[in-house]
Amino acid sequence: MFKLSKKLNSLPPYLFLEIDKAKRKARSEGRDIIDFGIGDPDQPTPKHIIEALHQAAQEPSNHRYALDQGMPSLRRAIEGWYKRRFGINFNPDTEILPLIGSKEGIAHFPLAFLNNGDYSLVPDPCYPPYKGGTILAGGRPYLMPLRESNAFLPDLKKIPLSVRKKARLIYINYPNNPTGATAGKDFYREVIKFARRNKIIVISDLAYSEMSYDGYRPSSLLEIEGAREVAIEFHSLSKTYNMTGWRIGWACGNEKLVAALAKVKSNIDSGIFSAIQVAGVAAIEGPQEHIVSMRNIYQKRRDVLVLGLKSLGWQLDLPSATFYIWIKIPFKMSSIKFAALLLDKANIVVTPGVGFGKYGEGYIRMALTVPQERIAEAVQRLRKIL
Repeated sequence: MFKLSKKLNSLPPYLFLEIDKAKRKARSEGRDIIDFGIGDPDQPTPKHIIEALHQAAQEPSNHRYALDQGMPSLRRAIEGWYKRRFGINFNPDTEILPLIGSKEGIAHFPLAFLNNGDYSLVPDPCYPPYKGGTILAGGRPYLMPLRESNAFLPDLKKIPLSVRKKARLIYINYPNNPTGATAGKDFYREVIKFARRNKIIVISDLAYSEMSYDGYRPSSLLEIEGAREVAIEFHSLSKTYNMTGWRIGWACGNEKLVAALAKVKSNIDSGIFSAIQVAGVAAIEGPQEHIVSMRNIYQKRRDVLVLGLKSLGWQLDLPSATFYIWIKIPFKMSSIKFAALLLDKANIVVTPGVGFGKYGEGYIRMALTVPQERIAEAVQRLRKIL
């Protein structure tokens, strides 16, 4: 009776929902699951942010429709953060747009610029909304393979001229989900040069900029000369402040790109709950000590997991950013079958690499959102079954 649209039918099942189903089933059977699947911080939101929300939620003025462009105080806080962190100046009225989490902005952005049949240049493997947003806007994802042999960077020189002529967008995500790879300013310069030459918009996803280790400090694409002419960058409070469920992030960069996304959103949503925006200001402008603590926690977990897996003979490196470990499967087996094996035999949940794209096949992703002692236990379980 009801026929789904071609666009919806062309979307793959959302990876994390499928993982969650398998995980819930295993737990309903009473099994002791160690969950490395979804990248959702297990640490609480800092107390001063929660208190700011509590106070703001009691103000009747915050119970009404929010401004679509976000509170001026939040936009100014974001402006200050970018200036402190990257030395970049923005006009908070025209170059910054708060979002209901960066995911929705990333997914909605193609609606502003893609016509039917236009290409988005999408890294593969990648965060699923890059492809999903392109498809729902009527565009076509052109996959740029991220290969270990090229440090998980796309090779822009291999994109055919016929594709470049029809491409409107290119997605860049470093530090990278799912591979944990990082990119330097030389790569960003190459991307900006490529985009300007081919009249392509750059979408930079910088969600993991504050999750780095061993003294490494990621850069912003917008630090590069000329980037403001062609780029928009997305950021989120989710990972930096353990606020995944709060749904608050932003887009910033070229004012025409920001304005186009704002026009899309004005026809779709009515802004972020104002009390959450007040809490966002408290997060950005308040005490930042927990970020250092967060990095220390994840770095210790990273070391325990990577060294543990190496002791099993697995080949992998220590990532210098994100809380993901991207692991080549140590023997010939599909990533879905290997993930199923680990759940069935060891009660360990991991994400199969193919869920992030066809070039993720042969890998699994493990998120460091598990206490250190449970990571050590997971390594022992793997030692027994493998």
